[in-house]
Amino acid sequence: MTERDTAPETPFAPAPRIAAVGEAALLVTFGDRWDPRVNRAALAFDAALARRNLAGVTETVPTIASVLVRFDPLVRAPHVLRQDLAEMLAARDWYDAPPPPGRRRLTLPAVYGGDAGPDLAEVADLLGLREDQVGDAHAERALTVAMLGFAPGCAYLAGLGATWDLPRRKTLRPSVPAGAILVAVRQTVLPANPMPTGWRWIGRTPARTFSPEASEPFLLRPGDEVSFAPVTEAEAARLGPGPLATEVLA
Repeated sequence: MTERDTAPETPFAPAPRIAAVGEAALLVTFGDRWDPRVNRAALAFDAALARRNLAGVTETVPTIASVLVRFDPLVRAPHVLRQDLAEMLAARDWYDAPPPPGRRRLTLPAVYGGDAGPDLAEVADLLGLREDQVGDAHAERALTVAMLGFAPGCAYLAGLGATWDLPRRKTLRPSVPAGAILVAVRQTVLPANPMPTGWRWIGRTPARTFSPEASEPFLLRPGDEVSFAPVTEAEAARLGPGPLATEVLA
C-alpha cells in the first residue's frame, strides 16, 4: 500500500437528485464517484422500491451510484412518480444504509499474466511494480461488487487503491473471454461472456460467473465481497467453475 492509497479522499458531501431520462424513466443519483456509502444508498433505495411495488414502475436498475426507475407513464404520471421518489428520499438518510442482507465473501482463483493476462506487463510499468508483483498487489484486498451491468453477469468490482487509477487502453481490444480480469479507473471488471473492451486485461478466473440455465444464474450479487487467490495455470485447469470459498457475511 502506498501513500496515494492512504491519502484522504475528497470530502463526502452527498446530494441525492432525480432527473428524467427520456419520457419513461427517472434516474435517482446518490453521488458522482465510487464511495461505499453512495453504493449502499443506491442498493438500499432499489430494495425499498421493490418492497413498495409502485403501480406503473416496470423495472429498476441499480448501478454504482444511482438507480434507474423505468415506468409506464400511462399508469403513473411522471410528476406523480417524481413526487413518490422525492418523498422516499426525504424519509431517511440513505447514506447510513447497511450493506445488503445476505451478502457474501467469495474467493475466486486467478491466473495472472501470460496468455491469461496479456496487458500485465504494461500495467506493471504503470504501477511501478515488477510483473511478478502485480497479481499479489491486485489480490491484496477484498473488493466490493458495486453493480452488474453492460452484459448479463458482468460484474464491476470497486475498492482498489488509488495507485490503480489507471487509464483505459487507447485502442479497443476486439474480444476478451469470459472470466477475464480487467482493470482501469480503480475498478475490476469480470465479463461473464466474450466481449470487446478498452480495459486492461491482467488475468483470468476459471470461476463461471453466469450460468443462464441455473435457477440462480449470477454467481455474484451487488454488495458481495470478492477476494482473488493467485493460482498457476496448472492449478486453474484442475479447478471447477465455482469459487474456492464462500462465506455469508450478514
